[in-house]
Amino acid sequence: MDASDVERWVQGYERAWLSNDPGHIGGLFTDDATYRTAPDAEPWIGRDAIVAGWLEHRDEPGAAAFSFEVIGLDGFRGFVQGVTTYRADEERPERTYDNLWVIDLNEDGRASAYTEWFIRRR
Repeated sequence: MDASDVERWVQGYERAWLSNDPGHIGGLFTDDATYRTAPDAEPWIGRDAIVAGWLEHRDEPGAAAFSFEVIGLDGFRGFVQGVTTYRADEERPERTYDNLWVIDLNEDGRASAYTEWFIRRR
């Protein structure tokens, strides 16, 4: 695995994030994948649970902008640093988060484990 494999996966994640299409979301993960929305969160386990959890907590398309950089690799584990900026809406002002993602990819490029950290900028 190299950085381009992780970049390709994150680009697929962005496509799924913008579409909220269950096929796009599910296509990113193995059948038995785990997805943690925070390091200490109970994981969503399995593709169906990941799709359901994603859609339950989805962002609306166009609500945010995202940029990222692959900052490291360890075997089939990729480390991604990102910045997510949510546009102001009727309920909240603009807000920006720094992100760290740890993604375990299998040989076909799907994630078997995903964990995210996020910190809101002041």
